[in-house]
This record gives sequence, C-alpha cells and structure tokens, in this order.
Amino acid sequence: MTSGLLFASTGALLFALGLAGVILIAHLLRRILAFNVMGSGAFLILVGLAQDNDIPDPVPQAMVLTGIVVAVAATALALALTRRLHALTGEVELPRDEA
Repeated sequence: MTSGLLFASTGALLFALGLAGVILIAHLLRRILAFNVMGSGAFLILVGLAQDNDIPDPVPQAMVLTGIVVAVAATALALALTRRLHALTGEVELPRDEA
C-alpha cells in the first residue's frame, strides 16, 4: 500500500463519517463540525490520488490550499449565521418542516 493510497482511503473514511454526521445530527454546531470533517476528507482524497510514483503533483496541492481558505471562510459564515439564529430564536437547531 502506497502512501497516496493510504491518504486516499483515510480521506474516504473521514468523508463518510462527516457525511453521516451532516445527515444524522440536528445540532447546528455539530453539523458544521461534521461538514468540516467531510471537507478534510475530500482534501485528503485529492492529495492522496494526486501522487504518481511518490512524486506529488503541485496543481492538486494548490487546489487543496485554496479549498482550505474557502472552507475557513465558509465555516466563519456558518458560525455567524448560527449565532444569529441563536440570538433570534434561542435555539441552535433548525426548525422542522411542518408539511
């Protein structure tokens, strides 16, 4: 097993755990954390699959760095919206649909 395959399989496991957390957890802060774990898994998959004969490709690495910056900004926005929802409703969970 090469190091790239190890990174990719670990990333797939993290992605699956994060996806399960996003789907199953109702608490918004925990859902944001699960979404970040899912994103980290996607970054690991991209870096792991970008290696060819243990020579890293710089383009996917640059894409991952850009993705990390975007993920930090998206996390900050999600936390600000969660804080605003808590200030307005006093709860940290989304209301259920009454359909």
